[in-house]
Amino acid sequence: MKVLVLGSGVIGVTSAWYLAEAGHEVTVLDRQQGPALETSFANAGEVSPGYSSPWAGPGVPIKAVKWLLMKYGPLVIRPALDPHMWSWLLKMLANCTASRYAVNKSRMVPIAEYSRDVLKALRASTGIAYDQREQGTLQLFRTQKQLDGIGGDVEVLRQYGVPFEVLDPAGCIAVEPGLASVREKFVGGLRLPGDETGDCQLFTSRLAKLCEERGVKFEYGVTVNAIRTEAGRIAGVSTSAGERKADAYVMAMGSYSPKWMRRLGQPIAVYPIKGYSITVPITDAEKAPVSTVMDETYKVAITRLGDRIRVGGTAEISGYDLRLHESRRKTLEHSVTDLFPGSGDVAAASFWCGLRPMTPDGPPIIGASKYPNLYLNTGHGTLGWTMACGSGRVLADIISGRKPDIDVRELGPDC
Repeated sequence: MKVLVLGSGVIGVTSAWYLAEAGHEVTVLDRQQGPALETSFANAGEVSPGYSSPWAGPGVPIKAVKWLLMKYGPLVIRPALDPHMWSWLLKMLANCTASRYAVNKSRMVPIAEYSRDVLKALRASTGIAYDQREQGTLQLFRTQKQLDGIGGDVEVLRQYGVPFEVLDPAGCIAVEPGLASVREKFVGGLRLPGDETGDCQLFTSRLAKLCEERGVKFEYGVTVNAIRTEAGRIAGVSTSAGERKADAYVMAMGSYSPKWMRRLGQPIAVYPIKGYSITVPITDAEKAPVSTVMDETYKVAITRLGDRIRVGGTAEISGYDLRLHESRRKTLEHSVTDLFPGSGDVAAASFWCGLRPMTPDGPPIIGASKYPNLYLNTGHGTLGWTMACGSGRVLADIISGRKPDIDVRELGPDC
């Protein structure tokens, strides 16, 4: 079967890999000049199935007000006359209940856990390297209230057999020695030893090369102008390089997927939530993080990637605006210098932003659309890197008519 994948971020490229592995003839289109040059380029670097949680949860509306008032707050809202923004926000608020949180998290953890296992198998079979580490994630709590509030998450982790450890300050320092000089700034942590880290852009670029070796064709610098329908099916894609036709099509365009799905008459609840990162060169390895530390107060992830520290965070609701705001950089700098002082040269850090394709409830959208030959793999939010391999494998199974290893019926576009 000929399959056309729209998008060469980590979701599009992993989809292409597993489709090729299943024996399909695959072409990938992207407007950029290479793979992983948008949202997958400089994310936080976490492969964190244990930290797979919806943003919408009980208490979030009240917390959001506090975050908006914080000097280094994790949330920014830049209001616009955009009905899709306000519709998405209202849907998210409707999911801010304990019951919805439990349901949504229960839909997210299985695909994330499965994806981590699929990534391990891929690594074993190909030897792909991407500055990866397998030393877990430490969610760090600066206040006792934060630590006392982890009961719901722990219950879900137990339900799905996800290993975890609740640590006191000494335990946190044992796994992240760089925290020793700031012991007084936190009260404990939740460690997820099964989590991993790695450079998403490096992984995606190297996997794209492996895809090419398997016969996958990549067309870069190609803009999609229209998606044509005929007799209830996708008939072709008009591009800047001409018409492209296939037997099946994969929508993996991240935050731009909802724009196309609206044109196709099947709106999906995905909205771009801008995230920022800085990449800091390490100056003292002993003071740097070992793996990933999630600063719960500022919602900032601090990740070791080789000789660099990737610091990612912020939820900025501002549509498709890609401007870099210096105040967001200061938040990231504050978190890393406060917890890992002297570890890196923040003045030499690169500054970046990307648009996360977020659903209002949390779970991604994976599965068939109302068009029998159009499939979706989008809406992963902050967890695209975490869920990429599993999502790609599941989608390839669905397109190939095979039963996926896990039940993903509740991740379909109509759920």
